[in-house]
Amino acid sequence: MDAVTHSPEDSRRRELGAFLRSRRERLSPAEIGIATGARRRTPGLRREEVAMIAGVGTTWYTWLEQGRDVRPSVEVLTALCEALRLDAVERRHLFILAGRQQPERRVPEPEKVDGTLLHMLQSLVLQPAYVVGRRWDVLAWNDAAAAVFGDYGLLEGDARNIVHLVFTSPHHRRLLVDWEELARVVLASFRAESAKYVGDPDFERLIALMMRSSPEFRDWWPRRDVARRLTGVKHVRHPTAGAMAFEHMSLSIDDGSDMRLIVYTPLPEQNSIAKLKKLLEAQPAERRSA
Repeated sequence: MDAVTHSPEDSRRRELGAFLRSRRERLSPAEIGIATGARRRTPGLRREEVAMIAGVGTTWYTWLEQGRDVRPSVEVLTALCEALRLDAVERRHLFILAGRQQPERRVPEPEKVDGTLLHMLQSLVLQPAYVVGRRWDVLAWNDAAAAVFGDYGLLEGDARNIVHLVFTSPHHRRLLVDWEELARVVLASFRAESAKYVGDPDFERLIALMMRSSPEFRDWWPRRDVARRLTGVKHVRHPTAGAMAFEHMSLSIDDGSDMRLIVYTPLPEQNSIAKLKKLLEAQPAERRSA
């Protein structure tokens, strides 16, 4: 007999039901305070127990596990996540299977660059690189980035922010060839990526500061231009090394945060690779060995 075939939508619903069932069966009633009798045979929770905790109908939840054509809302999916004690990875998986956008966290967690990412960052010896957070604050950087763009360790608070640096730092304005074009792209990209944080106090404070500090920002921000530029070529005019060219790329950190790794690869033009090597050699010995 020919194998039964299912449409992609049917397969997705069946996988959603199987995932819910697997999470239900791994939970013991005792974990959520349900008393059990000696004759209980169902592994984990019963369907009616999950439905009761989540505040949905037992029949409807049963259909969901059976892969029927029911479409849970974001609110119901969130309730099921709580009822089944799903962690962050499992929540994301459930929302993807259900074809829904997971709500953003209302209170962002503290941003921390873990040791593995720091080790990789420092291993990029001839590639200036840094990690930025959700608000584009520079969280970590390597020696090559400090050699080309300046020592971020000398900056504090809002000053160690890419938007703030581009629009208010005289050093960056001199450093970046085609400053206006780059600044417009930075602003449009920042607006696009920060849309999920509209109303966040830290974002509002930074934007208010930029409106006071930069006439260009004050003029361009109300235009509401948006862009998404992950790669490109950046030309710089370094105060000691002179003209240099880099190909840059923005990479998402796949840990549920909005951190990104920005990597600049020196290009052969303008003798950029050799110039970067000389800049690194000129750094103090204690920095090179860090």
